[in-house]
Amino acid sequence: MQNYICTTCGIQYPLSSEPSKKCVICNEERQYVNPNGQSWTTLGKMRMDNVYRNEIFHEEDGLYCITTKPNFAIGQTAYLVQNKGFNLLWDCITYLDDPTLAEVKSLGGLQAIALSHPHFYSAQVEWAEALDVPIFIHEDDKRWVIRSSDHIKFWSGEVLQLSEGLTLNRLGGHFKGGTVLHWENGHEGKGILLTGDIIQVVADCKWVSFMYSYPNLIPLPAKKVAEIAGKVSVLKFERIYNAFHRIVSENANESVKKSAERYIAALEGKLFNT
Repeated sequence: MQNYICTTCGIQYPLSSEPSKKCVICNEERQYVNPNGQSWTTLGKMRMDNVYRNEIFHEEDGLYCITTKPNFAIGQTAYLVQNKGFNLLWDCITYLDDPTLAEVKSLGGLQAIALSHPHFYSAQVEWAEALDVPIFIHEDDKRWVIRSSDHIKFWSGEVLQLSEGLTLNRLGGHFKGGTVLHWENGHEGKGILLTGDIIQVVADCKWVSFMYSYPNLIPLPAKKVAEIAGKVSVLKFERIYNAFHRIVSENANESVKKSAERYIAALEGKLFNT
């Protein structure tokens, strides 16, 4: 019996004697099945192969990024936020080994894990069990939890305060329970928004975008984009970090506003003629 991991999305499955014939997450329009076919691995095999390692880098005061090298699956970045004695892992990555655990513990360990949406659930249960912490997931995405655990705490509503100045905000969009993390005390009190890809920082890092499916280029409706922009407009943040280590370094709140306006104008045929 093993916890098999989909090599395309990095999601870990419950214990089974054989892997599933298909991945629930990848067989859906927001993700994709590898054109070479479904394939699986395990955390034990990844460790034994000695190919992967995690890198932990200091971004700014109270913020560290955690990435797997070489890239595995979607290749997202997780973030460790240190907020007044409360350490949070924002989003998750699949690979976990003893050196990673030792380094996280040297930074003060964790008090909780919180997730933006199902594509980054990865091996969240492994992380939670190893560090004995709860996982916070919005109840609107409960159906996408592949490996259940008593560590998972489903929350409801629009806002959940994890600690003073650290809140989860449900925006929806990419997924119904799509969540961003508002760190009011981040960036020297100017505020940081960690967005996963609920709000996606694009190649021109002064702009962001919003999609239902990124790999399959399915946009969100104008009404939903306006709703997302409206919800974050009341939050104080100068900077955005997304799931792939792209950063809007300044005037991030204004960037979301302008980007939403541009996106909606494009959908309505007002931005350009072509």
